[in-house]
Amino acid sequence: MLSCRFLRSLVPLVGLAIVTSVAPAFAGGLFFGERGVRPLGRGGAFVAGADDLGAVAYNPAGVFDAGEQVLFDASWVRLGNDYTRRAWLEARDPNTGEVVGGRERVYPTVTGTSAVVPLPTFAVSFRLRPELVLAVGAFAPSATLMSYPATLAGLPSPQRYSLITLEGSALAVVGAWAGWKPSEKWRLGAGLEFLVGKFAATTMFSTCVPDRFLCAQEQPEWDTLTQLSASPIVAPTGTLGAKFVASPKWTLGASFHLPIFVRAPATVKARLPSTPAFDTAVQEGTAASIAFDLPWLGSLGVQYRPIAELALELAVGMQGWSMMDAITVTPKDIQLRNVVGFPDPYRFPEQRIDRSFQNSASLRLGGEYLARVGGLRLDFRAGASLESSAVPPESLSVLTVDAPKATLSGGIGVHAGRFRCDIVYAHIFMADTDVDPRDARSPLLVPVQANAAPHYVNGGHYSMSGDVLGLGLTYKLGPATPSVPAVAHE
Repeated sequence: MLSCRFLRSLVPLVGLAIVTSVAPAFAGGLFFGERGVRPLGRGGAFVAGADDLGAVAYNPAGVFDAGEQVLFDASWVRLGNDYTRRAWLEARDPNTGEVVGGRERVYPTVTGTSAVVPLPTFAVSFRLRPELVLAVGAFAPSATLMSYPATLAGLPSPQRYSLITLEGSALAVVGAWAGWKPSEKWRLGAGLEFLVGKFAATTMFSTCVPDRFLCAQEQPEWDTLTQLSASPIVAPTGTLGAKFVASPKWTLGASFHLPIFVRAPATVKARLPSTPAFDTAVQEGTAASIAFDLPWLGSLGVQYRPIAELALELAVGMQGWSMMDAITVTPKDIQLRNVVGFPDPYRFPEQRIDRSFQNSASLRLGGEYLARVGGLRLDFRAGASLESSAVPPESLSVLTVDAPKATLSGGIGVHAGRFRCDIVYAHIFMADTDVDPRDARSPLLVPVQANAAPHYVNGGHYSMSGDVLGLGLTYKLGPATPSVPAVAHE
């Protein structure tokens, strides 16, 4: 017979599933590669050298140098992850519950794939006054929507308690940005943005009581499939930037992106376990709200032009992921009915889960060279970047795939009258990460408040890499006003 303690703590399971599914998708592990085709060709070093509408994602001060133009580009980020789960199985004394031994279990390797979804950028700018340019547009975050099999070789897949799929998500940043030239040496910029869209996730969690009196800890009959949809997400934020043209050869740049405070309604549907304990149980209501914070971003860059045709930039960045310390969900009308021995109905209380992310830093170096080949003007670009991880190894999971990474990129721009066509390719090298099962800290989603120690499910070996392929088109509506000296984009 189910104990009262078990039943009281079992009911919040759906709320907990919402919390642990939605927010990590916005975290460091889901952002890969730099925004935009031309900036990525420079390795993301586009803070001081921002002088077209790619500036909306890097430094809004560069909107002034863009002048009047239209930009459209799209990139596809392919992320692959092979995960070999390792779990530490404890042997306990049946009388005292004390740990008397243990062994390690290695599961079959599972492969995650990203959806073939292009990440577009669209922006258009207008000159309102000689010293003021306004841009409006939208772009998709450089995110990957990962999916993993629900079963492997006819058995439940080993990563199912962290993630099955993120497909169905659609997020974008829409905004307006202004670039102002108060003097010949200065450009200042600001933007008002909104993160909008929908987030969807499918995952699995367990309802097995931790003391294993009724079930094994990962027994499939106690699995609960959860489908989460957070929509509509409408979260305001903003960005500030500046450029200082010290001389025709040297330009300094800085930008700061404000944090994003996400407060969104959500719905959740859960398929309750097939075990007899839930034969008559039903979920009523689906409404909840979610709250979590996304980090501030800061960048500094210096660009050097040894000759007019060549621009080189070094940029550094910091992302304040440590502000994502926890995520909360507040159910609105979610309740369980017809559970034997439990108050009928029982409303789910607010849930909270710690994330313990850490700040990350990046270093980017890149440039471009204007060459004339026959009657063509060509921009040759190359760059490299290094970035630390926002997810500590002990918290790494297939839901938040992240690791220290290095990116090498190259691209080319072809000018034809008022048009410029850009292409880019980048490869993301990510460090393999091995998480000892005894150090793992991502728990099995078992919303049971008992005295048993948590059961962690993110131990194992993670092997990750990625590729980015992009194509872009820029059209000048009027004369550009590029940074001193005027070069490739006139």
